Amino acid sequence: MAKKLYVGNLAYTVREDELQELFGQAGKVESVKIINDTMTGRSKGFAFVEMMEEDEAQKAKEMFNGYTFKERKLVVDDARPQRERGDRDFGGGRRGGKDRGYSRY
Repeated sequence: MAKKLYVGNLAYTVREDELQELFGQAGKVESVKIINDTMTGRSKGFAFVEMMEEDEAQKAKEMFNGYTFKERKLVVDDARPQRERGDRDFGGGRRGGKDRGYSRY
């Protein structure tokens, strides 16, 4: 069963194929996804690497957590489940973020 890893503190120039090759040293890589900023398209400095087997993911964590890659020390850990992205209430809206006890209507 595939195991997803979080890879942080990436240099902004790292490409997915480079991570594929690096993590391939620990075992078979299922997928690599560098997370990009939606506004600029630039890397946010982290990625998710999915390894084919649990033991290969464990080996990758041991090999690459703290490993210097492109002059940055990588942070490698188990990926956490993604949060629900339902309705977000930021307290904003047309009233400026606070309920001031009045209505526009």
